[in-house]
Amino acid sequence: MIRNVTINDAKKICDIYNHYVQNTTISFEKQPVSVPEMKKRIQKITASYPWLVSEKTHIITGYTYASTWMVRSAYKYTVESTIYLDPTFKGKGIGSKLYGSLITELCKLSVHSVIGIITLPNPASVALHEKMGFEKVAHYKEVGWKFNKWIDVGHWELVL
Repeated sequence: MIRNVTINDAKKICDIYNHYVQNTTISFEKQPVSVPEMKKRIQKITASYPWLVSEKTHIITGYTYASTWMVRSAYKYTVESTIYLDPTFKGKGIGSKLYGSLITELCKLSVHSVIGIITLPNPASVALHEKMGFEKVAHYKEVGWKFNKWIDVGHWELVL
């Protein structure tokens, strides 16, 4: 089941996200996000854009949302997309369903372009984005520093 996020989902979203913060370079945050902070993020994002969660028997298996890509007014029809899955539910088609639902919601908002930002290498995320129709449009070398190494970042774009 895919539904809109609620504030009550913040704890489980933190559990999912903080796994990536603490164990991977997929997120460039270095400190775990608290539940109160995640609640603030949910409120800020959902004031303007969709934030969706997937559930299986009342367990959140992943989430996706759109947010402001750049702050200048000419960018208002372009958003950044984000998706995270509970690691135990990866490879089960949840990401495609979530992203498809997000894209449907973004079409209703007159969004023109969606930017997915991926730390590299990340073959699973690249595969998901390209399956959904995103195309690689940029590759930035060594722009992030985490776990004592430089990390590349790529941008994938979907024009709706």
